[in-house]
Amino acid sequence: MSPADRPAAGASLSAARRSREVADTVGGPEVDVLVVGLGATGAGAALDAAARGLSVAAVDAHDLAFGTSRWSSKLVHGGLRYLASAQVDVAHESAVERGVLMERTAPHLVRAQPFVLPLTPLVSRGQGALAWAGFRAGDALRLAARTARATLPAPRRLSAVETRHLAPVLRPDGLRGGLLSWDGRLTDDARLVTALARTAAARGARILTRVRALELTGSGARVRDELTGEEGVIRARAVVNASGVWAGALVDGIRIRPSRGTHLVLRSERLGPLPAGLHVPVPGETNRFVLVLPQGDGRVYVGLTDEPVDGDVPDVPEVPETDVGFLLDVLGSVLDAPVHREDVVGAFAGLRPLLDTTAPDRHGAGPRTADVSRRHAVLTSSEGVVTVVGGKLTTYRRMAEDAVDAAVAARGLVAGPSPTATLPLVGAAAPQALARVWAPGRLVRHYGTEAPAVQALAARDPRLAERILPGHPVTGAELVWALRHEGALDEADVLDRRTRVGLVPEDRAAALAAVRELVGEVGGTGAIGGFGGFGGAGGTGGTGEFSAERG
Repeated sequence: MSPADRPAAGASLSAARRSREVADTVGGPEVDVLVVGLGATGAGAALDAAARGLSVAAVDAHDLAFGTSRWSSKLVHGGLRYLASAQVDVAHESAVERGVLMERTAPHLVRAQPFVLPLTPLVSRGQGALAWAGFRAGDALRLAARTARATLPAPRRLSAVETRHLAPVLRPDGLRGGLLSWDGRLTDDARLVTALARTAAARGARILTRVRALELTGSGARVRDELTGEEGVIRARAVVNASGVWAGALVDGIRIRPSRGTHLVLRSERLGPLPAGLHVPVPGETNRFVLVLPQGDGRVYVGLTDEPVDGDVPDVPEVPETDVGFLLDVLGSVLDAPVHREDVVGAFAGLRPLLDTTAPDRHGAGPRTADVSRRHAVLTSSEGVVTVVGGKLTTYRRMAEDAVDAAVAARGLVAGPSPTATLPLVGAAAPQALARVWAPGRLVRHYGTEAPAVQALAARDPRLAERILPGHPVTGAELVWALRHEGALDEADVLDRRTRVGLVPEDRAAALAAVRELVGEVGGTGAIGGFGGFGGAGGTGGTGEFSAERG
């Protein structure tokens, strides 16, 4: 195997490694830091602590990116919205972290995305002027964050002809032009989390999926292995609770106000060619937009909403028809031909873990979740458990750094400052180096410098070069890579998080047979695990069904 055919040293997550490390950790020697939750912030905290030389165990009741971190808009925002609401510190932090991702830590996963705001009759000249001022202010944020102009081009005004060239789907009647702006865009949010977890693993962190935290204390956690049902204790000098919208279930006194963000999934052919995304102004709102985001895989996302969620927090939020109708109505306000309900082939919703710090009004209601601050908070309980909540995907690294800083201080650990602002994730390289990677561009955008290793699987077995689903680019080689190196344990891990085929139920159902056939050839179990046939590490995997409890 040539160097190009190998994964990054120590970064392979497999069923066998998980089993071994669960056995070594539960009931084993004390670790320096236990992280609960393996979304972006939790995986980021595991990497931050491991990169400082601390011993780390990180657990999640389900899979990597099972919760909010896989339901985002896939954008790395520069903070313009927060600048408009006078949250200057949040806006600047967002712009800085966007630059870190795009230029240093994950340029293979984050690239510049153009957006067009169409100036339709529904956008007054005053609103258009305000939006233009906002985009200019956003460019000033880029400059203040020291992000290069080559990374994010300048905003500019567009003629009506230019606007229609970038977005032919727009209604031409009354269109007086548009505003072009740029922001950061993730290839996929779940892939970012996977890269974080694998980079942490390469630094020695134990990444333990399907391990539920039942109870937290300042000295560790009582946990249950969801694959075997066995319970035990993980002892730790410091504990970081990064379980997002479920944080309050593990630590008393944490009040979370979840906000639901819904996206629709359309087939690309429904909207036609879209060289740029769209900012569609929400009628009656001065600083809210519906985003149209072409994905490059035959799909387009349309989102998002910002609605409060009351009651119990589900593992997988449902999308109400009211959200679907709202998004279609706003989208239809600018299209030449409206999108109908039957054109929606999928939908997903994520719950933002907003910290509730506001007092209710005399009617018992707080402010809209759209108006709740996106500042993150790091809180230390009386027992010494550090909880990190709030924030957003863009600022995961800073949230993780602050959480580990607090854990180090609270428990007197010996560790230096965080190095993660300059620490490349698995697969990362400078754009010039990525351009020289000998692999298809789509694989480079998903796997970075590891793309040739994924490609090599298909070269050795032509069956793995075949697409698992007509019209979707994912191949069998990517499934095998997910099993051998990315910690996937069952069909759901592969379809719903490593590849995102599952965002369209029809596609998921169509691909499931091919996935099971491949698994049958590899392991013969009907569920992913024991996948030695393509050179995997062997070991036991998932059952395909797991507890739906929170944790």
